[in-house]
Amino acid sequence: MQKNRLLLLFFSILGFWSYSQERSEIIQQRVEFIAEQSESEELDLTNIFDQLNYFFDNPININNTNPDELRSLGLLTEVQITDVLLHIDRFGKFISIYELQSLKYWDLNTIYLVLPFIKVDDRLDNIHITFKDAIKNGKIEWFTRYQRTPERKKGYTPVSDSILNSSSSYYHGNPDRYYTRFRYTYRTNISLGFTAEKDPGEEFFKGSQKNGFDYYSFHAFYKGGKYIRAVAAGDYQIQIGQGLNTWSGYAFGKSADIFSTKKAANLLRPYTSVDENRFFRGGATVLGYKKWNLLTFYSNKKIDGSGISDSLTDDLEFVTTIDLSGLHRTNTEIAKKNKLSEQVIGNYLSYNSTRFNAGIAVVNQQYNQPLQRDTLPYNLFAFRGKNTTAISGDYNFVLRNFNFFGEVSYSTHSKSFAQLHGVMAILDPSVSISVIYRNYSKGYYSFYNNGFSEGSNTQNETGLFSGIKVKLAPAWSVSSYIDFFKFPWLKYQVDAPSKGYEFLVQPTYKPNKVFELYARFRQQVRQKNSRDSDGTITPIENVVQNNYRLNMSYKVLESFTLKSRVEYVTINRKSNKPEDGWIFTQDLLFKPKNLPFDVTLRYALFETDSYDTRIYTFENNALYVFSIPAYYYQGSRAYALIRFSFLRHCDLWVRYGVFLYSNKNIISSGPEEIKGSRKSDITVQLRVNF
Repeated sequence: MQKNRLLLLFFSILGFWSYSQERSEIIQQRVEFIAEQSESEELDLTNIFDQLNYFFDNPININNTNPDELRSLGLLTEVQITDVLLHIDRFGKFISIYELQSLKYWDLNTIYLVLPFIKVDDRLDNIHITFKDAIKNGKIEWFTRYQRTPERKKGYTPVSDSILNSSSSYYHGNPDRYYTRFRYTYRTNISLGFTAEKDPGEEFFKGSQKNGFDYYSFHAFYKGGKYIRAVAAGDYQIQIGQGLNTWSGYAFGKSADIFSTKKAANLLRPYTSVDENRFFRGGATVLGYKKWNLLTFYSNKKIDGSGISDSLTDDLEFVTTIDLSGLHRTNTEIAKKNKLSEQVIGNYLSYNSTRFNAGIAVVNQQYNQPLQRDTLPYNLFAFRGKNTTAISGDYNFVLRNFNFFGEVSYSTHSKSFAQLHGVMAILDPSVSISVIYRNYSKGYYSFYNNGFSEGSNTQNETGLFSGIKVKLAPAWSVSSYIDFFKFPWLKYQVDAPSKGYEFLVQPTYKPNKVFELYARFRQQVRQKNSRDSDGTITPIENVVQNNYRLNMSYKVLESFTLKSRVEYVTINRKSNKPEDGWIFTQDLLFKPKNLPFDVTLRYALFETDSYDTRIYTFENNALYVFSIPAYYYQGSRAYALIRFSFLRHCDLWVRYGVFLYSNKNIISSGPEEIKGSRKSDITVQLRVNF
């Protein structure tokens, strides 16, 4: 008996150790989920990556943690968080990490998932921060990065100054992207830093960018006091409730992980990303007393916009369009820069206990010029004016193995509501469910929101999401969800109220620690304008998209992993012939533990009928570089990424990737047009840390 226990302990240790190597894979899965939902190549998920990366290097001591810290992982349900905290209340501190197996709602998969980010230590972390400790144990990181597409794009064609200054078809700057970031951190308590970036096509230390980079961001952040619990100055992020009122930054949406549909708010945190819009600029503080917190914040920053200008002063009289691209390359883009001032003032009072937390928020938002959108039918209920206030209440509580949560928000300018209510439950250690209902009025609007939705805004949508995850056997599990949604009013390129649904099922086979195979089927049915129109009334039609995916990961050796994926997509709609596309990718990852470098290689083949059947796929890149390109048309893709560590404190990443199209001699259009069938990309990044 004793021998069996020793063997069990040995294999448990071996299993835990192996899974602790999966940091990059866990983070990659989360990033890829967001990319699939947003269908964008330009996401900057630095903050999400930062969060998981930090907790990998500084695991949470579960003997000295709180619900907010565990929520910030984004990997645990509210029931599981409550489970671990109640265990400590009842039985005292955890003695060993293996004691997690005694938790009722923590299965082995959950333990493996969070193991890289937590630890068990019976010593209390030092909550008193001294200047000496901050200097001695603080961490300094400096990044500098260079990126470029070597092939010449049409926008970089040399032209005369008169053409360059009168046309918006040419870029003023060179094709290089420059990035630098300096940051000092002491645990999660102190953060000081700045970030700067120049996008391709933007000028550098001349013309419209005489100060060098196009984008600068600074921040100072402190967290940890008994009464002054957090202070932020410069650029920061605010996340409240379920994102209906205020939520800066990105969040997880629908995915095979059904629990990611519930948002885990991180109330106040420093901003370190290069997204030039989704943040606040000013100051914020969190005051606390026992279980109460009061967040107060003020933000004032310039944003890009265009509209009608005063003929004498050239100042905008009103704004018709807000530009969130952050690009200032052409005359048109430069003319939009900083045309509008945005001010946001807010308060959020919350009560937090182990099983229950709730809050009330009042956030006033205003522009210095009125926003007057085009008088198109789908804009009928869009926000117009200069000022609005969002008032909201949110709740979250655990009752046995059920977690109930929700938020109701009211927009004063339109007297409209948005509401979301959900429940997640672990019915059995092998069966979990999630149900979310949402109802966002046509006229509801707040400047910063990110509620769970099918559309891109928390507005003009009702829906019901239901998901389930079942562990069928030790090696088999299956996740599935279906989401029904309606849009009561018109949308862009949808000239009538519309509806649809999305269904996903994903069985996963994982017989051991080195092999994983999953299949995924996702069907999306949305209504869009028909392409057959006589120019009077445009009918809408169902657009049915099916995605089929088979993904395999096999760790051949401890230092060598193979990953293969094949995906097939079809699109059917009445006004167009059926279209399809497919992609095959093969990744090789070589990460020897005793050598100062690692190598990642990919080769991919793809073929799609059109851009509509494009397939987004995550690619490995340098740390904090997010590459999620769309594969479309016909061709192949390859990239090689090498990381080399040297002088104890330095890491160098070099990456080269190339698309070779077999049925295209011209790639893209407008200023981005490339003559030829090749499009490549180069990334070089250096990190120095102390």
